[in-house]
Amino acid sequence: MSTKKMLVLFGLLVVSAVLFTACAGPAGEPGPAGPAGPAGPAGPAGPAGESVGIDSLTCTECHNDTDIITGKKAPWETSAHGAGTAFLEEADRNTCVFCHSGSAFSEAVAAGKNFMEVEAGDANPTHQDCRTCHQIHVTYTSADWALETNAPVTTVTSGATFDGGSGNLCANCHQARRYLAGFAAKDAAGVVIPDKFAPTSRFNTHYSVQVDTLMGTVDVNAPLGVDGKPGAHYSMVENTCVGCHMGESAAHGFEPQLAACVACHADAESIDVNGAVTAFEEKVALLHDALVAEGLMNDDGTNVLKDGDGNPVQLDPKPAAALFLYHMIEEDGSNSVHNPNYFNSLVDAALAYLAE
Repeated sequence: MSTKKMLVLFGLLVVSAVLFTACAGPAGEPGPAGPAGPAGPAGPAGPAGESVGIDSLTCTECHNDTDIITGKKAPWETSAHGAGTAFLEEADRNTCVFCHSGSAFSEAVAAGKNFMEVEAGDANPTHQDCRTCHQIHVTYTSADWALETNAPVTTVTSGATFDGGSGNLCANCHQARRYLAGFAAKDAAGVVIPDKFAPTSRFNTHYSVQVDTLMGTVDVNAPLGVDGKPGAHYSMVENTCVGCHMGESAAHGFEPQLAACVACHADAESIDVNGAVTAFEEKVALLHDALVAEGLMNDDGTNVLKDGDGNPVQLDPKPAAALFLYHMIEEDGSNSVHNPNYFNSLVDAALAYLAE
């Protein structure tokens, strides 16, 4: 073939290729990926890292061969919290579980609830253990000893605000569940009878009235003519409950610490500072006898619930307050120490009334 013909043929091929390219449609979907190729050769080994020893583990801040845990656990087991007294009772009831199950307490506090706002009991209750009060296994460091809360507490019954530092944790449970007003007498139709009160076998504040007595807020004040005020152990003791019951040693048996008393009462040799507890106990014995003589209480401390005709007893405010006070002292359990001036003023007023 001549050179001229070859050039002409080549030109036609180029023109044809251009025309075919211009007329091509859109690109189709990509096909499936092909199989992976063989792995390349391993690279050279990097430098050796630092060896990890037991001292590098944050868990050892708490879990070690010291008594940081066992030294708290041993006395805690001797306390009512550690013995499980509370969780063995009422933990399946929504109105009780907040204080009677350690796990339910921790969960409710995290949700910002008080004991009246918990809607269900605890199917698997626990006693008050480390996790109840502390943020155990949150950071896995000693920061987990931090309290679940130290926020001020608005008491459910009185609405007063308790702000006692670390003692605020305790205040969530150690507050009255009921006041005298909760025992208003009612007629046969269930209508409240003004200024009349009906005692029952539970004519008291429940076991945990300590916050209310520290603050002097219980509603026996008005009938007995007493001006309730916070005591020095609320206003002057750092961290209130924790300051007195645990002290600088963080004693987890929760018994009052004499060392805490000596900070203010330098010559104190026992909790019975200057015989104040003994004197108060004698005064309460007089109150017991006066209530029995008045026919309001039996000698064994149980209340008289029926009158001579077999009808439910209905009391005026003053005798009702005197009887309620006696049981409030029992429930508080401090023999006036929580708020000496308040307790003594109430008992003096009750005795004066009953002697009329």
